Amino acid sequence: MSTKDTPPSSPIASRMIQPRFGELVQTCRQLAMNHLAELLGNVFSQVDDTLFECAEKAENNQVQALFFDAMREVRRERPTLERTYHQRIAQGLSDFLEGKLPTGEPFDEMDVDQLTLIGNDEYEETLLITNMVNQVKAHCAQPLFALDQRLALLNNGSKIGEDRNPFGPQAIAQAYRETLAQSAFALRIKTILYVLFDQHVMQHLAPLYEQLNQRLADAGILPNLKFRPQQSPSRPAPPAAARQTAPEAPAAVAPESPSPAAPPKSASELPDMPPADRNALFGGLAVLLAEHRRRGDKATLFGNSHSIVSFGPPAATATTTYSANELLEALNRLQRESARELAQRLRQPQPVEALKADLQRQLEAGSAQPGNTRLTDQEADVIDLVGMVFDFILDDDNLPDSCKTTLSHLHTPYLKVALQDKQLFTQHHHPARKLLNAMAQAGVLYGGEGEERSLLAKMHWVVERVIQDFVGDLGLFDALLGEFNEYVANLRQKVELRERRAMEAARGRDRLLAAREHALEAIAKVTRDRDLPQLVRNFLELSWCDALTFIALRNGEHSDEWKRACEVGERLAWSVTPLDAAGREHLQALRLGLLDELRKGLEVLGGYHEDGIRRLLQDLVACQHAIQAKQPQVAAQLKQELPESPLGAMLGAEGHTLDRTAGNALSERARSLVKELGQVEFGTWFEFHDATPPRRLKLSWFSPTTRNYMFVDHTGQRVAVKPIVQLAREMETGKVRLVPTEHAAPLMDRALNAIYRVLQRFTGRSPAQN
Repeated sequence: MSTKDTPPSSPIASRMIQPRFGELVQTCRQLAMNHLAELLGNVFSQVDDTLFECAEKAENNQVQALFFDAMREVRRERPTLERTYHQRIAQGLSDFLEGKLPTGEPFDEMDVDQLTLIGNDEYEETLLITNMVNQVKAHCAQPLFALDQRLALLNNGSKIGEDRNPFGPQAIAQAYRETLAQSAFALRIKTILYVLFDQHVMQHLAPLYEQLNQRLADAGILPNLKFRPQQSPSRPAPPAAARQTAPEAPAAVAPESPSPAAPPKSASELPDMPPADRNALFGGLAVLLAEHRRRGDKATLFGNSHSIVSFGPPAATATTTYSANELLEALNRLQRESARELAQRLRQPQPVEALKADLQRQLEAGSAQPGNTRLTDQEADVIDLVGMVFDFILDDDNLPDSCKTTLSHLHTPYLKVALQDKQLFTQHHHPARKLLNAMAQAGVLYGGEGEERSLLAKMHWVVERVIQDFVGDLGLFDALLGEFNEYVANLRQKVELRERRAMEAARGRDRLLAAREHALEAIAKVTRDRDLPQLVRNFLELSWCDALTFIALRNGEHSDEWKRACEVGERLAWSVTPLDAAGREHLQALRLGLLDELRKGLEVLGGYHEDGIRRLLQDLVACQHAIQAKQPQVAAQLKQELPESPLGAMLGAEGHTLDRTAGNALSERARSLVKELGQVEFGTWFEFHDATPPRRLKLSWFSPTTRNYMFVDHTGQRVAVKPIVQLAREMETGKVRLVPTEHAAPLMDRALNAIYRVLQRFTGRSPAQN
């Protein structure tokens, strides 16, 4: 995903670089990003094997567990780490394009005494980075010197220091360090990741620097530059004593919590937005509910339901109230009713108003004065607040309907919980709150049709257990939460495996497409300015291009095999152009070797049978003879039915070539969206309004070659591939939008915040809110 953070070329990219060099630098940028993307992929492909070997050799079980945990964590964080790394590299290159190079060397004028303030882990990382950077500088001194001089010319003549080169080893290694700094890996794990980075990235930078220099020289940037590096003053390595004298970092001291402010006494004292403090939020809700009561029994609540008070007898006096035991017993009877024929009940949602009516009926049935008894204000507020939470659940667009229906049947037991323990509203770690949040989150992520409908069966089982077994012991919720989380963890592993396979398949297609692009460029160079017979042109552009593609995938574009295959294509094109006597004699001498190389290349493809290869080679030889005999009409009559390219099916619907012009006609808004999309994290959910109801898909991967975004559904299946420009245009027209981050908050938090905003509006406090 090396170009995810690279918007289409625009005039701003050349603001500080001379305009005539803008396109050249963009080409170098693309080359570097693609090269680093491939190398970094090699790093992470080796992590599992390396950590597994370390685990097998671990000195004890604790260390072994560290390595196994790290394997899972690296797999989980790999997409984010890759994206963050390429984003940092891209930012450095963008800064160079815009003239924003750093003003100083990273370690200039560093006092040895300052090193004593560096933590042990940071010191070890600094040594690892310094060593790998110095090795690259020593090994690549000549190409780095040349690259510095050529970039200085592009930079309006301003000198580029060796550690300020955006393509240099310091920038490449520092970006990796900053990427790892965002993860909580132990130093022992980081060290392994640094070693792998050194082996698979830093030690393979020489070809990149050669390519960059060649690209710049071919464009006329100091083509005759000689190697005359300037001697830079050596910097002594930090003494080992510095690490020994480094004091341990003091433990962070949390600031004292301020004493809680006095709760608001009226709605006018409340903040417009829901307070972040949970106790303050609950206190604010109590004030708003009291204000709502003063407006009368007919005023509606969140979800257009009515207060429990409106279901009571109008003649009830203020002095006669139900006892706590009467209320609890009424709820117990409701719960027993729910337990009967529960399987049938779970097919339909539990309406909030119907439950309030049933609760009032049960209260009156067990009361000595059924027509003259009411609930206390505090109990009525709790009943109404729990009812609004379940109204929110039934109205939550995040949840599939089947999950809403299932969760709605927890209303009665959760009302019992809330009446006995108000911490349900104020404590994130309350067991009943955690269970409800966990089931809702699982429903959002994995609820739906197909295989994951087994999640719904598990949710049914949990709800049945709560309804049948809850008599007041909150430990039941802890036990059910543990079992439910274990189930979801297994489900998550299946989904992540499916998503990882989709990513690997996309990455494979991307590498294939990149290799084909290189092959097309090589063939275009061979055929340019040559009037070739149609047989030979078709062969080069189809069959031999495929052969070059597979050679690039297998051996790389800098391998001897690649160079030899390109030479074969060049010789074939040369052999069907009119030659003088010396040329024809030379052709006669190399013909057998040329045919042998062509045969080997075709065998790589696997789509040719032996007879087909023989006939094709015979036709090519006949074409050579016809051209050299000055009979082009004979060569034009030679036609061979070439096998269909095997790359078509492998590349799928993403095409055979890259669209280099897609971003040229973007509006300003679309360009802005392209830049914003460059900052979007993997795992972000998008809503696509191309179907009814709209689809919610997760961003899973970004192609550095095609600049395509890949989206998966809640099961991890690949669903859509969108070029970044097309995605920006669809967002501009409203066909696609980012799912607001607040939708990722836990269910209870979202519900209480929404209830607060609605009650604010109902009480006339904030008519513009919500």
